[in-house]
Amino acid sequence: MNGAMLSVVLALIGGVLLAVQAPTNAILGKASGSPIVAAFISFLIGTIALGAAVAATSGRLFDPSLKQVPWYAWVGGFYGAFFVAVAAFGAPRVGVGVLLTAAIAGQLAAALVLDHFGLLGLARHPVTVTRAAGLVLVLVGAVLVRKS
Repeated sequence: MNGAMLSVVLALIGGVLLAVQAPTNAILGKASGSPIVAAFISFLIGTIALGAAVAATSGRLFDPSLKQVPWYAWVGGFYGAFFVAVAAFGAPRVGVGVLLTAAIAGQLAAALVLDHFGLLGLARHPVTVTRAAGLVLVLVGAVLVRKS
């Protein structure tokens, strides 16, 4: 399996896990009375798992080259924390399907802008009619999932 195919397979698995993550975090949110506490627990467990993975591999947690990355590279965890808290809050209110469809629509819209302009060091992939149509179809899908 080549790197591109492996990336797609792992992304599909990640998508399945995101769908399961929302209701499990909602359970934590309901029990604790706070989606923020649920997100904290989720990230604490994730941090422990990633720490074990770093320890088990050749990854270097304090690599000197990390000092050279731009400031915005350090805030990526905020985005995930925000989403996990929103998922814990929203999943019991609108359902996982609506929550994730809306999230995917937002992700795709942002991805098209990032790709089109080559932002954050990405290679440029201009928006085409086909890519824009894909976004429109996802947005229509989000509306359809919500109305059902």
